[in-house]
Amino acid sequence: MIGKLLAEGRSKTVRKRGAETGNVLKLSRDYIDSLTIEMRVIDAIPASTEASYFGEVFSTPIMVAAISGLGKGMAEIASAAAETGAVMWAGIGDEAELVAMIETGAKVAKIIKPYRDTDLIFEKIDQAEKHGAFALGMDIDFVFGGKVGDSLIRPDLMGPKTLTDIRSYVEATRLPFILKGVLSVQDAYKALEAGAAAIVVSHHGGNVMDCAVPPLKILPEIAKAVGGRIPVFIDGGIDRGTDAFKALALGADGVLAGSAVLAGYDVSGKEGAKQILSGMNEELRRVMSLTGAKDLKSIDSSAIRF
Repeated sequence: MIGKLLAEGRSKTVRKRGAETGNVLKLSRDYIDSLTIEMRVIDAIPASTEASYFGEVFSTPIMVAAISGLGKGMAEIASAAAETGAVMWAGIGDEAELVAMIETGAKVAKIIKPYRDTDLIFEKIDQAEKHGAFALGMDIDFVFGGKVGDSLIRPDLMGPKTLTDIRSYVEATRLPFILKGVLSVQDAYKALEAGAAAIVVSHHGGNVMDCAVPPLKILPEIAKAVGGRIPVFIDGGIDRGTDAFKALALGADGVLAGSAVLAGYDVSGKEGAKQILSGMNEELRRVMSLTGAKDLKSIDSSAIRF
């Protein structure tokens, strides 16, 4: 359903991604593809993909990842998310862009960069609250900036954050505060200690550290450490509904899809993004049905073979 659209979008727009050797994305893709799924069809029924986060109900656990830099395209993709019943995450961007996204009716989770300028962080927290964001959080993996190839991205603007710093951001807002970029059990425990409302297991699309562990590979350990106390989301190479199923089976409560949605958008704008989101969700619904999972809570980790 969406294979041709993904292929066309990726051939149309080539985005440079990956620190140093750029092998992180391949490692993640290879790991996802190495996982296989059992079929359990006797007594199976059509599945529901309905998901609930922070008191809101959504049609799908597949969300738009924290993308940025698309100008008016940010609001168009937010509109696609709203129409498919999906959460829209927002990356770096100004106040006007955030307002435009929220005005589409999308539930927007605003992710703030770990700026050295603490006043700027609190200013963006205030903006998210004032304009009605659904949730907000921070890219904690970006504390030393990013990297594409050997080129550094914004290291002068970013700075490391202590547990005390993060707790102050959590306490500064009434909105759920999410830590994105957790890629170890150690940081998962610290996120809990800081009072985070959720975490995102992520390696920032490979643009932070070369040879980073694939998010799905470490996900079960992190999910076990969290123990259901807060939602665990994941991104990094989620391109199809089967990828989403594997992540959900391994302990995720929801998944973020970025490059796939951008591929659809690059081909046909909002409608392309919407087609990717709805297509991925239908793929997820089908594999859930074929494995005897009537809803998200029924997804069984034993259906995954390593």
